[in-house]
Amino acid sequence: MKEQESFLKEKIDFKSPNRNIVPITTSIGRDGKLFVGGCSIEELVKKYDSPLYILDEKTLRSSCRAYKLALEKYYPGKSLPIYASKANSSIFMSNLVSSEGLGLDAVSEGELLTALKGGVQNEKIVFHGNNKSDKEIEFAVRNNINVIVDNDYDLERLDELSNRFSRDLEIMIRFTPGIECHTHEYIRTGSFDSKFGFGIEYLNTLFAKISNTKHLKLKGIHAHIGSQIFELEPHKDLGEIMANVILEAKKFGHEIKKLNVGGGLGIKYTENDDPPSIDEWVKTIATSVVKACRKHNLDLPKLMCEPGRSIVSTAGITIYKIGAFKEIPGIRTYLSVDGGMSDNPRPITYQSNYSACLVSNPFNTNSKNKYTIAGKHCESGDVLFKEIELADCKTGDLICVFGTGAYNYSMSSNYNRIPRPAALLVSDGEAEIIQKRESPLDLLKYDVLPDRFIKQN
Repeated sequence: MKEQESFLKEKIDFKSPNRNIVPITTSIGRDGKLFVGGCSIEELVKKYDSPLYILDEKTLRSSCRAYKLALEKYYPGKSLPIYASKANSSIFMSNLVSSEGLGLDAVSEGELLTALKGGVQNEKIVFHGNNKSDKEIEFAVRNNINVIVDNDYDLERLDELSNRFSRDLEIMIRFTPGIECHTHEYIRTGSFDSKFGFGIEYLNTLFAKISNTKHLKLKGIHAHIGSQIFELEPHKDLGEIMANVILEAKKFGHEIKKLNVGGGLGIKYTENDDPPSIDEWVKTIATSVVKACRKHNLDLPKLMCEPGRSIVSTAGITIYKIGAFKEIPGIRTYLSVDGGMSDNPRPITYQSNYSACLVSNPFNTNSKNKYTIAGKHCESGDVLFKEIELADCKTGDLICVFGTGAYNYSMSSNYNRIPRPAALLVSDGEAEIIQKRESPLDLLKYDVLPDRFIKQN
């Protein structure tokens, strides 16, 4: 497990944070302890308690700017990076990406409201989802938010709404391009067998259907081929596939003006991960689209992409406090922390791996102890690390887990009635709360005891 001793010593890639394990402002203080954003982690826990989510503002902004700059550099037409808010949805994140000129994609009314409350412009929001409710679709239409049509059910209701409102609606459609990527089967979304989008073989029938509607105007197409992707080759194929779809749409009178290639760029969770840079990923996508459009004599559409994890994940860390130790001689030593699967469900759900260190001994100096880091929940599978080397540690010491900015808070729960942690933003030595810590009493707010039970007691 030498990687746990060395990863903090790696050179930081400031231009492409997804290639780092740690936030770009990570440093070691004079006391030899961990700092992020100019803030002492120990001092933050003393003030805000643990578990604690922390986001580094400079890493977030660096990631947003990397996408913007790469699109401007490699794509001669109009472009717009769109933050996939499912990775980490909050008013703060909506406000930050908007301030950097990004759009946002949402998959529920809650995410749409969060985006609007955070100041994202309506025309820069796209609404995804394979089973949108009537209420959600009407909310999007009334707020002039771009709806991406995922299936015939979406299409039928949008047609009805446009007729009821007697107004034209611009729509985009999502289709499955059939490109396979080497990723976890639960997060592979671009294959032929997917719950998302229309099958590519069905598109001509779909184009004809849209042509027969009165108010629906097909202006864009969308395809997404997976998540946590380290390969560039599949994206080289995507441009030609999408250009051919544009050509087929033209036969039915549809002028495609927007092309959304999804997201999916991976990040470096551990030493073994080697994702492409943001610049390399955008260059591959942009070059593929430009080449295909020129080959088929097509005007360049507005190019959109939807990064989520690669914007927010590396910016985030989670801090835990060590509690109990349990040694099973000859087998393992369990080290239990004050959080677990309720604040990070990815290890138990996807068998995901992370990197971590002691806050008081970041380089794990003289590391020789192997631990299984267990969460506090009543599940034997609530294990954050099956095996990790750490220096000598004791009850009360702090552990920092890196790469937790994406899908930790957004997938968190109150399992075992455990409140969600607070989240902080750190920058230039200052820390600010962006999400308050829940209390046990907060979890009772929506419980209701029926009147007849009250009378019986």
